[in-house]
Parts: sequence; C-alpha cells; structure tokens
Amino acid sequence: MMTRPASVPDSGATEKQRPQSPGVFLMSDSFETGGSERQFSTLAMSLDRSAFRVSIGCIQKKGAFLDSLGDVGLCDVPVFPLGGSLYKLESWKTRARLARHLRQNAIDIAHAFDFYTNLTLIPAARWARVPVVIGSQRQLGDLLTRAQFKAQLLALRLADAVVCNSRAAADGLCAAGLPRHKTVVIGNGMPPEVFAPTEPAIPRVPGVLRVGMIARMNTRSKNHSSLLRAFAQLQKEMPTSELLLAGDGPFRAELEREAEELGIAQNVRFLGDRRDVPAVLASLDVSVLPSVSESLSNSIIESMAQGIPVVAARVGGNVELISEDRGILVGVGDDNVLAGALGRLLKDEALRKSMGGNARSFAHENFTIAKMRQQHEDLYLRLLERKISNRRLPGYRR
Repeated sequence: MMTRPASVPDSGATEKQRPQSPGVFLMSDSFETGGSERQFSTLAMSLDRSAFRVSIGCIQKKGAFLDSLGDVGLCDVPVFPLGGSLYKLESWKTRARLARHLRQNAIDIAHAFDFYTNLTLIPAARWARVPVVIGSQRQLGDLLTRAQFKAQLLALRLADAVVCNSRAAADGLCAAGLPRHKTVVIGNGMPPEVFAPTEPAIPRVPGVLRVGMIARMNTRSKNHSSLLRAFAQLQKEMPTSELLLAGDGPFRAELEREAEELGIAQNVRFLGDRRDVPAVLASLDVSVLPSVSESLSNSIIESMAQGIPVVAARVGGNVELISEDRGILVGVGDDNVLAGALGRLLKDEALRKSMGGNARSFAHENFTIAKMRQQHEDLYLRLLERKISNRRLPGYRR
C-alpha cells in the first residue's frame, strides 16, 4: 500500500490555500442499473475518505444508484449536460464549466468512467490543469461508430492512464495505437452480499431446472434472441425447463413476442429490473450470457460468486473469466451449440456443482470490492506521487 501524498498545489498556490487530502473527482454518464454505472457507484462509495476528498459528477442525473450514493454523503451531484451532442458549441461550454468546477474544488485526480465522460472530463481536466487525469475503457469499443472510436482514442491519449476492466479491453486500445504503458487493468469489484448464500427469489419447484440471464434489454448486443431460439430447441428435449430473464428496456416487448412465436412463452418468465440479483441467481441452475460483445461482465462474475456455472459467448473478457472447469464458452450466435451446452449442464448435476464451486472460488479471489478499491487507490497515489516528483514543488512536505 502506498503512503498518501498531500494534495498537489497549483502553480503559485500555497499549502495553506489548498487542502492536504488529494481531491478525487469521479464522473459517470448516469446512474442507471448497468454494469459500468454499478462499478462507478461501488468505487465512489468505497474510496477511503480519510485519504481522499471524494466528489462525483454526471452528464445525466438519473438512475437507481443515486439513492445509494446519497446514503454515503454523495448527495451534491453537479450535472454537466452535453446538449445532445459531443461536438457542438453547447458541449464545449459544458466542458468549460466543468473545468471551472474542477479548479474551484481543488481537484487533484479526475477519473472519467465511460465513453461520454472520457470525451467530456478528460479535456476539461486538462484545461483546468488537474495533475492526474484518468480515462476508462469498460467495453471493447466494437459497438462504437468509427468516428466515436477515433474521438475517444484522441481523448484517452490525453490521459495519464486508462483503467480497463479486462485485458481484452486494454489489448483493443493498444492495437488501435494507445501506448501500452498507459493502460492499467483493474477488474470489477463485487459487494459482500453478492457472495453470501441466499434464498431463491423464485421458489424452487421439484423437477424443474432453470436457465437464466441477467442483462438490460436496451441493446441487441446482449443477444437475448439467440438465447430464446436455443431455449426453444432445449424445450424439445427438456419440456419442463424454465428460462428466467431479469432486466428491462425498450426491447422487452419484442422479446416477449419472440417467445410467443417460438411457442415457449409459458416457460419463459420476464422478471423486469431486479435489485435482488443474488436471490435471482440462487433460483437458477445455469446462468447464460450470449452477448456479441463484453469486456468484463458483472452478470458472469455475480453468477460465479453464487456458485452458478455459466454458459457464455467466446468474446472479450468472457475468455478471462470462464475456463473449462468453471463454465462453457460457445461461439457467438451459434444457437445449436448454445442449446447443447445448456442441456449438457442441466442433465449433469455433478458437473454443475463442480463448475459452480470452482467459479465461486475464482470470483472470491479476484473480484472483491476491497481488491478493486485498493488497486484504484494505489493507482491514484502512484500517479499523483509521480506528478509531484516531476514538478519538484517548492515547500511540499513529504
């Protein structure tokens, strides 16, 4: 663990004028119930308040995680709306206002957490002469347009470091031209309740085996349709099996129609958004994620933490999570192979227990909040110490 440096003075500022604890500003697009937003909230709530002055900001002040942040004193959340565009004049006015906010609050470390804040906070922090500027890559980038990807890459080049939640995400940036030394891989952190044994949210029924998926229904990249088709095949062999889908979004009605058309609606339950994810997972025998793109899936880690074996598409960070003794990887969009993998696990209780136990141990060793928080704090202090050393600031007390 690194020792804590004092806050970095601006040129001409005195120690008396500037607080001694480094100021950390974290920024997210919103506080919706997605994976990135969850990790943002977890980090913001867990950072050591005796070592850092923690504050947050957003582009859109909405989402379920706002309440949790308020519970730990992060109630004052300034909003920096982009006005519908990342590139028009209104967005540059927003960046200027954000830069003023950073200066006025003596921010030493600015950390952007997603695509939109990479393009907003990083340039604003450079204008404000924030000593340490950090970007994030929490997806593979393959779902961005070419223009979006190039714009983000330009912004990330301005950062001192880019936190990636998987090696796959880091490799993608480096292949596009970002210097390798700027990337830092820090995995997601899960709260203790994710690992705790819990009662099933949906009571178990003797003789009924369940497959489930935890994912928002706001993007086709999660590939719910492939799972529905695979489950329709599975139903022919295992007609009493059930499929539970937790999550909501604009594509839900379309997916419900697909289930009707496939003749499986009576065995598919749409659960909507759930805050009791561990209890939902405890209702399952197998968890599945057939996404076409994933960096590091919270859904997979949460499933592993509950000891549930996972079948997932062989993409991105999924390969880093799932080995042959912890689950099964399948090709993207291969409905037949997906159905076969689900059937294999549902028919073999011993295999499910073995894979589930290995998965739980792996998740507990690698994806706790404590580990994620410590890695971020060490990164913040290491970069800040480097800036202090490089500046040789007069009057700075080590």
